[in-house]
Amino acid sequence: MWIMDGNKRVIHGGKIMEKNVENVKAAQEKFGELIQSEFERIERMKADNEVTDFDKLKKIVIGVLPGDGIGPIIMKQALRVLNDLLAPEIASGRIEIREIEGMTIENRAAKLQSLPDDVFEEIKKCNVLIKGPMVTPRAGEPWPNLVSANSLLRRGLELFAAVRPIKIPEKNIDWTFFRENIEGEYIWGNKGIQVNDDLAVDFKVQTKQGSERIARAAFEFARKNGKKNVTIVTKANIVKLADGNFIKAVRKVGEEYPEIEIQERLVDAMCAKMLDPEFNKGIEVVVLPNLYGDIVTDIAAEHQGGLGTASSSNIGNKYAMFEAIHGTAPYLMSHGRGEYADPSSLIRAAGMMLAHIGYADKKVLLEKALDVCTTEKKVVLTTFTEDASAKEYTDYIIETIEKLK
Repeated sequence: MWIMDGNKRVIHGGKIMEKNVENVKAAQEKFGELIQSEFERIERMKADNEVTDFDKLKKIVIGVLPGDGIGPIIMKQALRVLNDLLAPEIASGRIEIREIEGMTIENRAAKLQSLPDDVFEEIKKCNVLIKGPMVTPRAGEPWPNLVSANSLLRRGLELFAAVRPIKIPEKNIDWTFFRENIEGEYIWGNKGIQVNDDLAVDFKVQTKQGSERIARAAFEFARKNGKKNVTIVTKANIVKLADGNFIKAVRKVGEEYPEIEIQERLVDAMCAKMLDPEFNKGIEVVVLPNLYGDIVTDIAAEHQGGLGTASSSNIGNKYAMFEAIHGTAPYLMSHGRGEYADPSSLIRAAGMMLAHIGYADKKVLLEKALDVCTTEKKVVLTTFTEDASAKEYTDYIIETIEKLK
């Protein structure tokens, strides 16, 4: 059979059909491989029962990944704060701060590995990590099209919970977000199927095990911190299976926590109305799938005062990683203002790490100092050269810590 296409070219219909069959078969084979990899990952999740008890460790090793762009600059300041707060523990050998080399974009590009094998082996010798921002190459940039190093670290270390606190006192907001950190649209982010020139397919992955463990983390946090509400944020009215199953998994876990109320919000409404007191009434702990969590927590951080005011922890059973939530700030670097970058987000991440490894009192001290520096503003940091540098602002923080001790 012969047919005419929209451009009046004569095409043989049989050949089109034959080519389509070939494309479909290739796509089916690739999809089958992806599904099989998920079955294997589910089994690994079922076996992931080793939980680190920091109280029982003779030595806690903090791995340092400075990152790219402003990363090494702000990391230097965060380490100054850590060395001050942990001076007795470092001196006694209870804590070791160990810098890990090899995660710069230059080295990753040279090896064509977002997470080089030799570097990952060194990372796994640490108990927790503090990480600066890292470049994820985009089209048009002078780097190979490497996948996100952040995503590989989270998956490789099974850091399934991204935990981000947001406080806006004048709006009566004190929320803690629990973002599922591995699945969703991101897990196969570089494994979509280009069926042919006309058709590309990406995927969203949800598992019962992945959803239940992030739910349990959220409910455990709520119970331990006297919270009475867990709010689920999805787009389940449209994404029926993946988001619908996520809700079912969270509600199933919630049955073990009868004192905690469960409510639901749609992600688009959450983004638009999170500051509306009627809409956000009762919200205390929020649990979300991966992509929604990425978007919603960034918006919430902007309402709080900008990405520089927020920090993030990535928690698994065995490992944990703490990081600033902003990027590498190429604009500041290219304009000679890298030394004037705000280190607050990474310093706050260091505080979250202190609490995680058993030094909650030091986190409280650091937060008090940061609050004083934010309200007194004896030293002002704006990222402009006429104001304080990252070092000068950190001097102010450390001086305040010493006064509060």
